[in-house]
Amino acid sequence: MNKKFRGLIGLALAAVIVISGCGQQNGGNNANNGGNASGGEAAAGATAEIANLPAALKDKEVKVKVIRKIGGDDHTAQFLAGAKQEGEALGFKVDTFTANGDTAKFLDALEQAADSDYDGVVISHGDDPATVEAVKKLREKGKQVVAFDSNADLATVEGVTLTSQKDEALAQFALDQLVNEQGTDAKIVYLWVDGFPPMVRRNAVYQDVLAKNPGIKEVERFGVATANTSVETQNAVTAMLAKHPKGEIDAIFATWDAFATGATRALIEAGRTEIKIYGIDVSNADLQLMQEANSPWVSTAAVDPKMIGAVDLRLLAKKIAGEETPASYDLEAANIEQAKLAESAEPVNMVTLADIIPGWGQTTAFEEDWMKALKEANAK
Repeated sequence: MNKKFRGLIGLALAAVIVISGCGQQNGGNNANNGGNASGGEAAAGATAEIANLPAALKDKEVKVKVIRKIGGDDHTAQFLAGAKQEGEALGFKVDTFTANGDTAKFLDALEQAADSDYDGVVISHGDDPATVEAVKKLREKGKQVVAFDSNADLATVEGVTLTSQKDEALAQFALDQLVNEQGTDAKIVYLWVDGFPPMVRRNAVYQDVLAKNPGIKEVERFGVATANTSVETQNAVTAMLAKHPKGEIDAIFATWDAFATGATRALIEAGRTEIKIYGIDVSNADLQLMQEANSPWVSTAAVDPKMIGAVDLRLLAKKIAGEETPASYDLEAANIEQAKLAESAEPVNMVTLADIIPGWGQTTAFEEDWMKALKEANAK
């Protein structure tokens, strides 16, 4: 890099610092509303050196927001971190917000984004009809939108890309292992909550498995989605165990890791680890719990949540750049078995999980050459 170009970047960075200082009060307000406002402004003019950069991004400070309806769990934290890290690596300013399950706060965040100077928005778990109307307003205001695990009706909104984990594959992985290990006459508890698109898809697979295995008995089903899902699940499972002595329950199918963590703690505290848990989703906390001595959590099917956030951000970047994107995209799932984790000489975490599951947490999906060049430029 020559002296003249370094000087231009220095001047641009100084201007960005001044602008950032003027806008800090607004960022603080976002944080007080339950979000985590953060930014990584790219140096104006630096993009001019990237020959293959789309014209729409040249000399432009890109601002995006990531808005998630559910929260209070490690999966949410990693999803947001993945999007933030990917966006800032590209030189974008990235703000994040989680409504912690509060629909009013979630919709208010979408409305504020529509009336702000964001170029695009990543939405997560916008499950209700009001989300569709809010996204229509975002698009009318010229904002690009990528929506993860959200209302399927968003597919009718022009220009929106819907992403999801392969929920059918996740449920099939978990249930196949449950049936293989517990048999076709297993007595199970179903931890599930209706109303969320991924839960609806997972439930369809569950119903299909029950139809194919009429000997399986569902002992109980329940579930809530709140900011304290794990704690509430733990309390509910503890109460349930008092009604069902040993021998009446073989396994628990937990359709969300927040359910699985609460259930695992309840089983351990009650000394009922003869009941095995087959879950969906994963985090560092989940892996730690699965690797504890006598942990009843024997498998979990998952997609790396940090990778989901990164892929959603790449799709949004392509939209802002004026490039073509698909109407939908499913991320590949994998099954994580407790027995495989136990084979490792060291505790397994979300990073070292790749040593057990080849390709875990890695994908080049939608990572264009100009994105790689932007990352290199912003890393200098």
